[in-house]
Amino acid sequence: MIGIAKVFSDIACGCVRVIVCLFLLERLITAQRPQRRCIAAGAAGAAAITVLLSLAGASDLFRIVLEVFWTAWCANRLQRADMRMSLFVGVFYEIAAAFCQFLLAAGMGVLFRAPAFLDGGTWCGRAVIWLFHALLAGIGLFSVRLPGRREIAEKDAFRAVSAAVLVGFIAVITLSEQTILAIPDDMLDQWTILAVVLLMSVLVFHMNRQYEVEKELAKLRAEQAELLERDYTALSNVYAVNAKLFHDLHNHIGALRQLLAHERYGEAVRYLDGLQAPVRGMADTVWTGDETLDYLINSKAAAAEADGIAFQIQVEYPRHTDIRSADLCAILGNLLDNALEAVRQVPPDGQRFVRLTVRRIHQMLVIKVENACGTVPLQENGVLKTTKAEGGLHGWGLKSAQTAADKYDGMVQTACADGVFRAVATLSFHGIAVE
Repeated sequence: MIGIAKVFSDIACGCVRVIVCLFLLERLITAQRPQRRCIAAGAAGAAAITVLLSLAGASDLFRIVLEVFWTAWCANRLQRADMRMSLFVGVFYEIAAAFCQFLLAAGMGVLFRAPAFLDGGTWCGRAVIWLFHALLAGIGLFSVRLPGRREIAEKDAFRAVSAAVLVGFIAVITLSEQTILAIPDDMLDQWTILAVVLLMSVLVFHMNRQYEVEKELAKLRAEQAELLERDYTALSNVYAVNAKLFHDLHNHIGALRQLLAHERYGEAVRYLDGLQAPVRGMADTVWTGDETLDYLINSKAAAAEADGIAFQIQVEYPRHTDIRSADLCAILGNLLDNALEAVRQVPPDGQRFVRLTVRRIHQMLVIKVENACGTVPLQENGVLKTTKAEGGLHGWGLKSAQTAADKYDGMVQTACADGVFRAVATLSFHGIAVE
């Protein structure tokens, strides 16, 4: 097959490779799902690369390099993917694709005793190329139809990919022992080395993912420790005030009795007001049955009142569930902290409010926090960016909440419209028996 037909065939194959790689990047790294604009850009770039290299008579190595860079550029610009990781995945994806195509061609050549399957310029060779790219398109379509990343456990995926590469390595070794098809030794040596490189790349990628997860968990633990220490200090102060009041109770009763005995009622009322002041903040506690949730709601409401922020609460919380208090603390505490921080930036003459809604819907717990926002939150790589000037742990609030929600097959979603920022956390739970 020569001329125009071969060029169109190569264009179609190049488009399949690039588009499947874009969807693969969405599955493997933190990237948005490719939209129509991204798919169109990838296909157009693949077509242009194929035409230019055909005119220049360049080798497949140039095609692989250009496709890797074009795919990484599209993923970085249009999918908000990390450029470094996009290049890493793209390089080994192209190597794996060429490796699988070679194994398919060699296998069919051995099966039909026809060396022509290894020659891409023959009809047999083109048939292998079409068959391989049809299989690749099928894999891409299957990936698109998967509901989400959580459907495939990362460890299971790592084992499956490692097993597939190992099978390919064994297949290359087997090809060197067969006598049906004459394959040059240097070609077999090349693919054997690339099979080892692919095995190492899978291991390196898995280790990098583990490192990123551990690094994020370390920051998450540090933030949670900071949050718990702050709340523990505040709670200790409340207990200290109550202990002092209880200790001095008999003195206060004596003073009140003296005032009432002398009919100094106004002074008695003022004296009672003074005693009530330290514990007035606890009078409006929202009791849910979970001490962590009760304390958080109450303390954040008190902080909002101190800053002149209207705080509305509607809570319908199921008791005796498998949701741990520490995870509730991470989710609710971070969402309320973010909301209060945003409302404090709203001018005093504007609307300043925070609305908390906790509802049970069958076996699902929904935590919704709404707040007024003066400006639309900034996003970086599809992730909300903190507006705080300090560094440190700021900006990890939503990540901390999402990490806790993941334990209950949940998610944290955010939206901003008409001057109202909304964060909604949904968690699945199960009831537990109480003796």
